[in-house]
Order: sequence, then C-alpha cells, then structure tokens
Amino acid sequence: MSVPGASDLPGSGLKKAPSRAEFIALIAMLFAIIAFSIDAMLPALPRIGAELSPDAPNRAQLIVIAFVLGMGAATLFAGPMSDALGRKPMVIGGTALYIVGAALAWFAPTLEWLLLARVLQGVGAAGPRVVGMAIVRDLYGGREMARILSFVMMVFMLVPAIAPLVGSWIIAAAGWRAMFGAFVIFAGIATLWLALRLPESLPPAARRPMRLPAIASAVGEVLTHPVVRLSIMAQTMGYVLLFTSISLIQPVFDQVFDRGAQFPLWFAGMAIVSGSASVINAALVMRLGMQRLAMAAFGAQVILSAAMTLCWLAGLRGEAMFAVYLVWQCTVLFQSGLTVGNLNAIAMEPMAHIAGTAASVIGAVATIAGALIAAPIALVFNATPLPMSLGVGGASAVAFVLLWRLGRIERRVRRFGPVDPVK
Repeated sequence: MSVPGASDLPGSGLKKAPSRAEFIALIAMLFAIIAFSIDAMLPALPRIGAELSPDAPNRAQLIVIAFVLGMGAATLFAGPMSDALGRKPMVIGGTALYIVGAALAWFAPTLEWLLLARVLQGVGAAGPRVVGMAIVRDLYGGREMARILSFVMMVFMLVPAIAPLVGSWIIAAAGWRAMFGAFVIFAGIATLWLALRLPESLPPAARRPMRLPAIASAVGEVLTHPVVRLSIMAQTMGYVLLFTSISLIQPVFDQVFDRGAQFPLWFAGMAIVSGSASVINAALVMRLGMQRLAMAAFGAQVILSAAMTLCWLAGLRGEAMFAVYLVWQCTVLFQSGLTVGNLNAIAMEPMAHIAGTAASVIGAVATIAGALIAAPIALVFNATPLPMSLGVGGASAVAFVLLWRLGRIERRVRRFGPVDPVK
C-alpha cells in the first residue's frame, strides 16, 4: 500500500509514491538522526570529560543536554518555516546546518566549544524532527496516526540499540572526534533518501505565509487548547524522564556497577527488549486509545521507580542490585515506547490545519522544558542510582496526574461537546 494521497502531491515528479513500509522506514530514519546523535556519544563521555574537562568530568554529561536544548529552541521555528516553504526544503536546510555543527565539534579545543557546536547540531536536527512529524500529520490522522507513529518508533528503536556499540567501535578505531564524521554520513543518507523518494506532502495551496500575526495566532491556538496544553505538559515530564535516564545511564554503569566497558552491549540488549513497546502500542492503541495507554505506562513507572529506590535504600548491592537496576532501566525505555508517540498524536490531532507550527510549538516547549529540568538532576549525580530513580519516578507521577485530568476533559467532550479552549 502506498502513502495515502501521496501520488497526488507535487514535489518530486515520482511516478510511484513510496509504500507504507518505506514511508515508515524513511520517517524513522529522520527521527533516528536525533537518537544516533545522542546515544552514539554516550561511550565517549568519559574520554571527553578526561580530555576537555579533567577537573569536572561530570560536565561531559552536558553534551547530551546541549544538543537537546539546541534542537528544542530551533523546533519553535522549524514548523512555521515548513508551513510556509514546504516540508522537504526544511529537512535539507536543517541537515546542512547539522553538518556544520558536526564539523565544528570535530575540531573543538575546549568543552565550551564542543557544547556550542552540539547546540548548533541540535538546531539543525530540529528540521528533520519537526518535519517528519508534520509529514505524518499531513497524511494521517487520529488513531491511525498513532499507529503509524508506533511503527516508526519500532524501527527507530533499532538505532538506540546499536548506536552506543557503533560509537564504541568508532571511538576505539579513530577516537571520539571521528563520531562527528559518522553523524554527517548518517544524516546525509537520510536526507538524500527523502529528497529522492518522498513527494512534497504540503502543496503550495495549503501553505501558510510566515507573517508574524499568523504565527502568533497559531501559537496562541496551540497553547490555549486544553487537550494540547495538558499533552505538552505530560510530554515535558516524559522528556524529563528520558533525558535524565540517557544522561546518567553510562555513569551509573561505570561508577556504580563498574561495567563501563560492557555498557554498549548492555544498552543494545535493553533497547532491543524495550523496542517491543512500540509493537504492543501499535496493537493496542486502536482499541484502547492513546490517553489510557500512556496513563497506564506512567502509573506503572511510578510503582517501579519507587521499588528501585527502596531496593537501594534498603542496602541491596552487588549482582542482585545490578539485576534490579537492569530490569528497571528496561522498563524506563519500554515506557517511552508507550508514551512518546501517543502524546504527540494526542497533541497534534486537533491541529491538522497548522500541523507544522503545532509540531514546532509542542516539540519546542516540551523538549526545552524537559532538558532544563533534567540538567540539574544529571549534575547532582553522586555515584548512586538515586538521582535517576527519583527523577524518573517524580516525572512519571506528575505525568500520570496530567493525563488523568486530560481523560476527564475528553470524557466531558464526549458527553457535552467541545470545551472552551482557554479553560
């Protein structure tokens, strides 16, 4: 089956639009630029800290946060620009900026230089990230959109599974700076694939000029819609959970459990196991709905994080504690597969007429806020898993409450019709 309506879209002059399977793989690879840019760097953090920040090696964890902050800030502008200029030009332009950032990072003489280059890389990565989401919304809606995003996440999860392992091989063979050459190659392949195979999903007649009043009106509509607003807040907590976990997972393996050398292999196994969440989500979302699945995932994570914290506080150590931590960390990654796509679909569903701007605002607010909250949690790492488990558990609890409120709004809409968007 081809992408619905794609054969009628202008853009590339293709005689045949990509199949649904190719479309899912392509969008997953666009999203995977971000995952590869983050996860492949994890094995390099100890070396970067020792080389560029020997007096404060924990600052190397900011390499992850810097990329996320750049991506989040640029996300606010990438969507409106794609609404005005089209989807494909924004992917190509964003990739070009990403490559410049990678080149600057390659030659970084200080950690500060490297962090600024990573911010620029994140700015460039916002193009593929936002436009990929907007393309899905251009072509799909409702639970079918959530189902497509679940399949995208299923393919996407293969990249985190192998990224640290690939990164460790590259670092061992050519040093940590060579990672930035790998980033250029990966992003270039994904962008070339899109340029050659996917027709433009936003025809000129549907584009919105980049006028400040129009953008401000669209931003206001996104932020005042009660369903979208609550979904953004829940996404923020989901990103706090994810960024905290990603920032601290390598130090925990290395400093708490003395398994830094085996970290890429353990991470690959956890990511593969956790990737099944997207399969489960795709199977259940059409029947149970997005809000209920995400709420159940966050609720379960509150309980699991509390159990993880209590095990450490009770004095459990050694192999038994590592086994507990390993299982818990799998549930953290697993839970993301049941929440990220669903929360995006919930937020995007009422915003079809301004999909690009909506994707930008939703992504920017949730990403920036999530990174800013996760950064201090990562910096207070004290060679125990407590900052991670407490941060994950707390974020999950807040997200659960937000989704409970969202469920009440949706039930009210089904009974009485749409609510006032400013309430």
